[in-house]
Amino acid sequence: MSPHVAGKQHIHRSVALGVPLAVLAAFVTAGTADATSGPAQPRVTHTATLGDIPLGTFSNGLLPGTVDDDRGVHLGGIGSDIYPAGRKGEFWTVTDRGPNGQIKVDGKKRRTFPVPGFDPAIVKIRVCGDAVKVIGSIPITTSSGKPVTGLSNQAGRDEAPYSYDAGSPLPYDVNGLDTEGIVRAKDGSFWLVDEYSPSLVHVSARGRVLARYVPKGLHLTGADYPVVEALPAVLLHRKTNRGLEGLAQLPDGDLVMALQSPLSLPDADAGDASRNTRLLRFSPRKHAVTAEYAYRFDPVDVVDVVDPSEDDTSELKISSVVAVGGDRLLVEERTDKAARLQSVRLTRDADILGGPWDDDTTSPSLEQLDDPASAGVPVLAKRLVVDLGPVAGVPGKIEGVARVDHDTLAVINDNDFGMTDGPGAFDAQGRLVDSGVKTTVVYVRLPRGI
Repeated sequence: MSPHVAGKQHIHRSVALGVPLAVLAAFVTAGTADATSGPAQPRVTHTATLGDIPLGTFSNGLLPGTVDDDRGVHLGGIGSDIYPAGRKGEFWTVTDRGPNGQIKVDGKKRRTFPVPGFDPAIVKIRVCGDAVKVIGSIPITTSSGKPVTGLSNQAGRDEAPYSYDAGSPLPYDVNGLDTEGIVRAKDGSFWLVDEYSPSLVHVSARGRVLARYVPKGLHLTGADYPVVEALPAVLLHRKTNRGLEGLAQLPDGDLVMALQSPLSLPDADAGDASRNTRLLRFSPRKHAVTAEYAYRFDPVDVVDVVDPSEDDTSELKISSVVAVGGDRLLVEERTDKAARLQSVRLTRDADILGGPWDDDTTSPSLEQLDDPASAGVPVLAKRLVVDLGPVAGVPGKIEGVARVDHDTLAVINDNDFGMTDGPGAFDAQGRLVDSGVKTTVVYVRLPRGI
């Protein structure tokens, strides 16, 4: 690994015989104060921020010559997910596909890649006081050791890639990955999920792609690593740029993947209006999906209490899933401004794998059901654990969640490499006009535990 360093109640009471009345009075007073102040609320206990690391310096330190001009962009995007690294305050994180944005040309949005040579990376961080420090990094590479890049894979399926100003088309890259969730296996290898195919990616401890598991019928040919069609074909209907995002590792080693958004089934309008998405269970031992579950979002105005004007259901996303023992998960429902964590249990009677909802000719589709339970769909029951939206000090666009201990979560935001959309993202010299949003790790204490 190449290190890069950045700057920067419940109260138990027991009263013995003979305790003075003044002491008893103090206990009573304290109890009264607790009762009148209301129940304990979740709160931020620690905040740390990643300093400025030039993206070219970071990338070329891992794979020399990959970035010739970083356009003033700093390392960011590592908030795509966060996973405990074993030692206190240390975590594994993963970047997404790299700096990217959207610019309208002739009324149509174009996807821009200002630093097309950027290679997605696994980044190990340590929380040191108020700073997030990069203590190790692993480039994600093909079987022959070449960068996978973050460029779109297939014309007609993925967004066409363009230069920073949307003026020039860029080549597609069949090896490209838009990495999101991350977990580390006992053997030191990593599992990631990707939004393009969508896919589940197994990566060696040194970052080489060992296998990319994609939906049946994708026909992703020419990649410089093994591609295995092992996921349900219905996932081919994933919404553009909304593939697999959350990833958890259960105690038995199985993986649980979350679709960020409802499938576009039978069409994009149905997907945008839907509140029904899916979780999938994958066995690394069998190299196969072994279960699938229907998950239903709360209404967008319930999830996002930060912005009362938000009424667009398509803004709902799952960005993180966290295993918390047995078959129980925390599932993060979010918009860009708010996030809520729900507890679910993966039960056998909720498995819909291989049934009618995996058949893209079923009408109405799972995504079109306003009340899936009444249609016989065993939707996962859920219980709200915490609403992060109203918690002071929690940043927007939380994409990574990790369990620190019984009472504490670590959450991390995706700062999009400091990029914004539109032609104003870069100045006349082609240098980034930074948004000022920093990558931040925040510890949140939950009064009733996880």
